Amino acid sequence: MNMGIERKNEIYIGADQRQSLVDLVVPDGSNGKLIVFAHGFMGYKDWGCWNLVSDFFVALGYGFCKYNVSHNGGTIEQPIDFPDLDAFAHNSYSKELTDLKCVLDWLETQFAVLPEIYVIGHSRGAGIVLLSAKDVRIKKIVSWSGISDISKRFPEGKQLEVWKTQGTKYTVNSRTEQKMPQLFEQYEDFIAHEQELSIEKACKESKTPTMVIHGDLDTSVDIEESRQIASWLHTRLFEIEEANHTYGATQPWESTELPEHLLKVCIITHGFFQIEY
Repeated sequence: MNMGIERKNEIYIGADQRQSLVDLVVPDGSNGKLIVFAHGFMGYKDWGCWNLVSDFFVALGYGFCKYNVSHNGGTIEQPIDFPDLDAFAHNSYSKELTDLKCVLDWLETQFAVLPEIYVIGHSRGAGIVLLSAKDVRIKKIVSWSGISDISKRFPEGKQLEVWKTQGTKYTVNSRTEQKMPQLFEQYEDFIAHEQELSIEKACKESKTPTMVIHGDLDTSVDIEESRQIASWLHTRLFEIEEANHTYGATQPWESTELPEHLLKVCIITHGFFQIEY
C-alpha cells in the first residue's frame, strides 16, 4: 500500500455492460483506507468541487475513487455533461445499485489486498450507498444531502398517468438547458424492485456504521429526509447551518479552495472515518 496510484478516466463495465469512467488516486504512504464517492442525479464525477474533495482526502492519506454512473448521460469520449440522452432515458435506481457493485468489483482487480472501503454518496448517490449497506466490502457509509424515499422521486396521480401514456417525461437541466428524458420503464423498474430499493428497509437492517449530514437550507432534498434516515439508523444528523444542497459548490467551480460549508462537511466526514468500531 506504499506505492501511489493516480488513474484518471479508467473504464469500468457497469449496468447492462455499458462502459463508464472511474478515477482512482492512492497517495504514497496511504493509510490503507479507500473512499468511494457516488454522485447524484444529473451529476458526474468531475462536477463542481468533487475533484477538490478528492484532493482533500488524498492529502490526509486516503485513497479516493469516484465514478460516473453508467447511464448518467455522459460517454467515454465526453464524460462532462450529457451528450447521450438515450442512456439517461434508460437509467434506473437498480442500474445505479449495479454500478456501485461493479466499481467495487473493479477496485478488487486493482489491489492485491482490497483497502478498507468507506463510501460517500451525495443526494441520489447517498440513497444508492445506503441501499448498498449489506455489501460486506463497505465498512463505513456517509450520506451527504441524502434522499430517504425513492418513491417520492416519481410523479403521482394524473401526472403519473400522463407519463405512462406518453412513455417519456422530461426534466429541464437548469444549467445546460437540456430537456432530460426519462422513460416510464424507470418507474416500472422501481415497482418491480420496490423492496430492494427501500431505503427505510436498508437502513433499519444495516449494521454498517453510517454518518448523516445535511444542509438546513437545502431546497433540492428537504432536511427532513435526512432526519428520517438518521432515525432509522439510530444515529445523529449533522446539520450544516445555512448550507444548500451542494454545500456551496457550483459547476463550474473556478477556485482552488473548497467552499466553506463543503470544507466543514469534509472535516466532519474525516472525523467519522477516524473512529474505530
